[in-house]
Amino acid sequence: MKSFAYMILAAAAEIAGCFAFWAWLRLDRSALWALLGIVALVLFAWALTKVDVAFAGRAYAAYAGIYVVGSLIWLWQVEGILPDRWDVFGAGLCIVGAAVIVFGPRS
Repeated sequence: MKSFAYMILAAAAEIAGCFAFWAWLRLDRSALWALLGIVALVLFAWALTKVDVAFAGRAYAAYAGIYVVGSLIWLWQVEGILPDRWDVFGAGLCIVGAAVIVFGPRS
């Protein structure tokens, strides 16, 4: 459960950090947005190292499902665009894939 919380924190920080650069470069916001983006991306990297798995690649792969869902929540809550059925279906596929990675039997 603690790992799941760190994945949610990582997703929020990564999405916010990337959006800060988007705002700076695409929405003509102040360069200070880039500084905020750097801070958020450092928080993202730190949070992802706290995920309790033995291998970094597996943590990143499992995290990807959380990231996709978080991105659609961002689309809806921050950008004001309601995800459509294909967004939701695709996110569901990603969560199933992440669950297989996290909970799949290991030999």
